[in-house]
Amino acid sequence: MLSIDEKQNDIIEDFSIFDDWVGKYEYLIDFGKSLPMIDEKYKLDENLIKGCQSKVWLNTEMKEDIVIYSADSDAVITKGLVGLMVHVLSNQTPEAIVNSDLYFIDKIGLKDHLSPNRSNGLLSMIKQMKMYALGYTVKN
Repeated sequence: MLSIDEKQNDIIEDFSIFDDWVGKYEYLIDFGKSLPMIDEKYKLDENLIKGCQSKVWLNTEMKEDIVIYSADSDAVITKGLVGLMVHVLSNQTPEAIVNSDLYFIDKIGLKDHLSPNRSNGLLSMIKQMKMYALGYTVKN
C-alpha cells in the first residue's frame, strides 16, 4: 500500500508530463472518470460537502483501521478534484490523513489554475475528509 506522500509524488510526476493546462485539465477530467463510483444510496444531502458550488458527495467508512472514501460530483472538473483527493487519502490510517501535508496541490500548480469557487470547494473537500478521519481517531 502506497503512503500519502508516495501517492502525491506519483501525481506530481503524472502532471509534469503535460506542458500546458489544457492537457492537465484533460488528465484531471480523466482522473475523475476513473474514480470508483459512490454507491447511489450514499448520494444523500447529508453526504454533500458544504462549500462546493457543484454537488460533491463524500462517503467514508473504516475497515481494519483504514479509512476508505468514495465520492462523486455532478461537475467534471470537480469530480477530477475529488478523485485526486480520494486517491491520495483513501486506504490510509486516520492519523496519517489528519497529519498529512497535501503539498501536491501547490506542486502541480492546481491552486493557481482553479477559480476561487473551485479553490474554496477543494479546501472544503480536504477539510471534510480530514474531519471524518479525525472522528475515527476519537472513536478509537
